[in-house]
Amino acid sequence: MYGPRPRFWTKRRRRMAQEPIQATVERLAQSSGGQILMSVKEGLRGSMKFYVGLFLLGFMISFPLTSEFIAWLVDDHRLPDGVEIIVISPVEFLFLQLRIAGYVGLTLVSLMIVYQVALHGLRHQAVQERLKELDVTLPKPGPRLLMAMLGSVVLLMVGAFYAWYGLIPLLLDYLTTDAQQAGLSTEWRLSNYAGFIVNLVSASAIGFQAPLITTLLLRSGAVSRDQFVASRRVIWFGAFVLGAFMSPPDPLSLFLVAMPIILLFEAAMAVDRFMRRSV
Repeated sequence: MYGPRPRFWTKRRRRMAQEPIQATVERLAQSSGGQILMSVKEGLRGSMKFYVGLFLLGFMISFPLTSEFIAWLVDDHRLPDGVEIIVISPVEFLFLQLRIAGYVGLTLVSLMIVYQVALHGLRHQAVQERLKELDVTLPKPGPRLLMAMLGSVVLLMVGAFYAWYGLIPLLLDYLTTDAQQAGLSTEWRLSNYAGFIVNLVSASAIGFQAPLITTLLLRSGAVSRDQFVASRRVIWFGAFVLGAFMSPPDPLSLFLVAMPIILLFEAAMAVDRFMRRSV
């Protein structure tokens, strides 16, 4: 009675468990979301050679320039007093060059993917059906879309300037002074220093897109104002999570990365409320 179950029982239960899963997979594949995923898969597979070529092109063009960029980055005028940049591995400088050139190539590929999705993806029948199901209205090509693209570029530049001229010098001086007051020598590894700069600039450039993303979601109807208000704590928490991942592990860095995102989000919400009242 309590011995092992017959083998045919196990096979039967396994077959009964597999049938609903297969039916569910087939149903999802026939849905608009499944058709979108299949179209994306086929599109990426068909354009893979082009993406590889674009990555290699960006890599080969940028790699010879990486040494000059690194030299400019570690110039004495950009470092706090008493700080020295060291290389602790014979191939560390080469690996850093490869990383920078790889980032350039990946950026070009990412921009091309976004362009192709925006150009061809929105015309896909399954995408249009899915948008109708969600009751989302996307902006049509015109002055508003152009203004949104220009606004994204402007916000990206403002975020990069904020990081480069405000956030990074303040944090470098704070971290250096803290270490020197403890009697420690301030010698920074080249790859860690470059990663520190890139992370802060990237976090600020991405975070400063918050007002544009908020406005687009509100105007398109994808997210209502009440949903944003109800999720305010989650959005604030997400801003601090981004700051924790992209900044040094100290409260000041976390605050200086997360607070601009929160303030810009709240500013976009305030502008939207004012615009709704004025209409």
